[in-house]
Amino acid sequence: MTTDDANTSLKRLPERTIERLSEYRRMLLECLKQGRTHIYSHELASMHGITAVQVRRDLMLIGFSSDTKKGYDVEVLIEFIGTILDSPDGLNVGIIGMGNLAQAVTHYFNGKRSKLRITAAFDIDPQKVGHTVAGVPCFHMESFAEEALKHDLRVVILTSPSSVAPEMVEPITQAGIRGVLNFTSTPLNFPEDVYVEDYDIITLLEKVAYFSK
Repeated sequence: MTTDDANTSLKRLPERTIERLSEYRRMLLECLKQGRTHIYSHELASMHGITAVQVRRDLMLIGFSSDTKKGYDVEVLIEFIGTILDSPDGLNVGIIGMGNLAQAVTHYFNGKRSKLRITAAFDIDPQKVGHTVAGVPCFHMESFAEEALKHDLRVVILTSPSSVAPEMVEPITQAGIRGVLNFTSTPLNFPEDVYVEDYDIITLLEKVAYFSK
């Protein structure tokens, strides 16, 4: 499969399949560190609490096949998933609102993926502007458009206070950002060509609590 074909496939794949591919790669990287060279679908499935049929279906969707007698080649599968999930030239991410959550995300994520990097942060707090976190410089939000262009940002992580989150929609849209990971509890009205993933920790925790009663 060529890179162009992979990018086309990415746009057609279901959201849950994309999520599982990311999970598969994370686990495969751990297996590689442990010296494993091959893995069977039922083993990969058991690590994620799903069925082997689901694993095979996901891999069939991206056009991956392997020698079933030996299982999947771990290194080859990691590389193949990368052709689906990753941008060929890499993709830069900005983060808006450099509070404790944003700093934790920056420290945790950077270095985990070579093709996906947090390269710029933004805030209005003078205690944060001008400083760096995990090597990521923090700029004033007033310079967002300029720095987004300079750093070629394609995605932003939004961790600003929920009360000001709606004010971020216009500058993010005007800067040509194509994807937003929204950590605020406020639903945001972006244009249809901007992909938005809402991550509301309160809702998720209440969901877990409900099923734990």
